[in-house]
Amino acid sequence: MKTFIACLATETNSFSPLPTGIAAFEEGHIHHGTATKSPPVYWTGALRLWRDAAEARGWPVTESLAAFAQPGGLTVRKVYEDFRDEIIKDLQAAMPVDMILLQLHGAMIADGYPDCEGDLIARLREIAPEAKIGALLDPHCHLTEAMLTKADALICFKEYPHIDVLERGAELFTLIADAAEGKIQPVMRDYDCRIIMAMPTPEGPMRDYVDAMSAREAEAGVLSLSLAHGFPWGDHERTGARALAITDGDAALAETMARELGEKLWREKEAIFQEVLTIDEALDAAAGHNDGPIVLADMSDNAGGGAPSDSTFLLRAILDRGLTSVASGIYWDPVVVQLCTEIGEGATLPVRLGGKSGPMSGDPLDLVVTIKRIATGLTQRFGSLPAALGTMVWLSVDAGTGNADDNIDLVVNDTRTQTFHPEAFTQLGIDLGRKRHLCVKSSNHYRAGFAPIASVIIPIATPGAITPDFKAIPYTKRAPNYWPKIEDPFA
Repeated sequence: MKTFIACLATETNSFSPLPTGIAAFEEGHIHHGTATKSPPVYWTGALRLWRDAAEARGWPVTESLAAFAQPGGLTVRKVYEDFRDEIIKDLQAAMPVDMILLQLHGAMIADGYPDCEGDLIARLREIAPEAKIGALLDPHCHLTEAMLTKADALICFKEYPHIDVLERGAELFTLIADAAEGKIQPVMRDYDCRIIMAMPTPEGPMRDYVDAMSAREAEAGVLSLSLAHGFPWGDHERTGARALAITDGDAALAETMARELGEKLWREKEAIFQEVLTIDEALDAAAGHNDGPIVLADMSDNAGGGAPSDSTFLLRAILDRGLTSVASGIYWDPVVVQLCTEIGEGATLPVRLGGKSGPMSGDPLDLVVTIKRIATGLTQRFGSLPAALGTMVWLSVDAGTGNADDNIDLVVNDTRTQTFHPEAFTQLGIDLGRKRHLCVKSSNHYRAGFAPIASVIIPIATPGAITPDFKAIPYTKRAPNYWPKIEDPFA
């Protein structure tokens, strides 16, 4: 069974001020058929797994492009077309193939291409009409008709935070391999839940939902079940939650399973929905807790959702209140990083931090800081796989108490990324156990790493590019027939 593997992934925030061009992919990663020769990272881990699984069966593997960019605004048309055409050319050269395995995101939009994944899969299907095509998707995807009709199987990560990438990748390989060998006939159906909201899975009703969904995969005829959460800040006609069922040759069963999963989500939506506090409400709530660390999540400045990661709204409020014992990051500010690397560790200097990307980032903050540490080559864990951090700088603002634990410690870097794990701070030497307030620029992925050390977690609806007010997202392509925008979108 000849196997073809490739990756093309980014998540498009239609309201982000940052275009996604070739430099964004270069900052992420670009491998021209060589990704599996390097240590696996978040967006190449599945490729390594697929190569190993195929070669263990004695099957030849052709590896094509692996390209990833941090989420941002619209992808430049030529960049998408060049990447797509490289994958097409490699597939043409590799023909005939029996299996095509793709690591995609599912919410990539380029200039002139509202459905990049559907466009890519459809073009590969034209070249290899008999091959079995499978795609591994982030649950924050737009399940489109092209994706559903041109692929044989789509599988979304079940967890948010996405800690199950390799497990879902293994599931996809087995399913597509069985289909290629004629053991099964995958049939897909989806159900539009007409819901747009955040659905973290570590605990509560959403944990129970995912566990129940996983249990139903053991039912006769069921091959795989997924819930596509949708990416709320991608302005696409299919934005929103969709339940997806794959069965063995039984379209009626797939349709029934998808509908039942979607209706269950609808019944439980109010229990799953999470109200998020304003900055003032959150800081008031934090004041009521005696023990630290108190994790404050700057949800709207999450680079993993396309935000710049340089907003100053939360930090300004902390300074205005005179709060101490704070660690905050990761701020994306290449200008400050370059300035600090020129001067070196130990220097005290004035800097103008953040607020550089536009109104969504707020105004820059003028601070006097001491450069405590500069480091390169560090990574932070995203699930079990590493994510690069670029050049990191630890800056400390003296609280004036004489106790270093009271200072405001800031982590700044030059490679835009959200804060996944405490090691983004601790590798620089910051002792988070001695801090009262931990401010992380992330919407939800931080929970996997920070929940074990937090006394309490307080998500905050800060201003920014991905504010969690789902009623007020200014869609131009997505119809307003979704909850909580309207009470009954099925009426």
